Amino acid sequence: MTTSLASVTLEVADVAAAERFYAAAFGLGPRLRLRAGEAPTSGFRGFSLSLTVAQPADVDAYLGAALRLGAKALKPASKSLWGYGGVVQAPDGTIWKAATSAKKDSGPAKKEFNQIVLLLGAEDVKASKQFYVEQGLTVGKSFGGKYVEFTSEESAVKLALYKRRGLAKDVGVDAEGSGSHRIVLNGTTATPFTDPDGFTWEPAPVASPSA
Repeated sequence: MTTSLASVTLEVADVAAAERFYAAAFGLGPRLRLRAGEAPTSGFRGFSLSLTVAQPADVDAYLGAALRLGAKALKPASKSLWGYGGVVQAPDGTIWKAATSAKKDSGPAKKEFNQIVLLLGAEDVKASKQFYVEQGLTVGKSFGGKYVEFTSEESAVKLALYKRRGLAKDVGVDAEGSGSHRIVLNGTTATPFTDPDGFTWEPAPVASPSA
C-alpha cells in the first residue's frame, strides 16, 4: 500500500489562539490540524513547513499577514539565485517559509498557495529515506545524503527530508534542540509508527478540521 500524507497536526499550548492565527495568516484548511499539547521542547524542533506560491507578491502577502498577527521574522523575504522567499516563526513556535521560484510579479498579490511542503530534519538522510521507502513512500528526487523529496500525487502535503543542520541553516536558526517535535504526521497508515528521527505518524483523522 502506498503511504501518503493527508495533513499535519501541530501540538500547541493554546489551541484557540493558534486557530485564530492560522485562519487569518495562512488559511490552510484541512491540511493543518491543531491539538493541545505541552510536551517539553527546546530550540529547533527539527522541521519546517513551507508554502510554495506563484510570485513574490504572494510571499509578501503571507509573511506580512503572519507578522502582523504576532509571528517573528527569522529571515526577511529577499531574492536569491533560486527565486524569492522568507521565513517566520508562528506564535506557537512552528517555523514557516513562503517561497516562489519566480523573481517578478505577474499580477496582483493573492493569498493562494500551490503546495504545502513538510521538511523533516534528518540526522542520516539515507537511513531515513530507506525507512520511508519501506513504509510505502516513493522517492521523487534524491540528492545523496543531503535531501530527499517524495512524490506527492496522492498527498495533500508534500514530504521531504533535509539534513538537520542544513534545514536549520536554511530557516535561520541554530540546529540544536531537544524534546518533543510538537508535530504529528497524519497519513494513510493503518497503525501509528515513528521514523528514525522521532517523527510520529498516525492514521489520518476523519473528523472535521480544527483549522
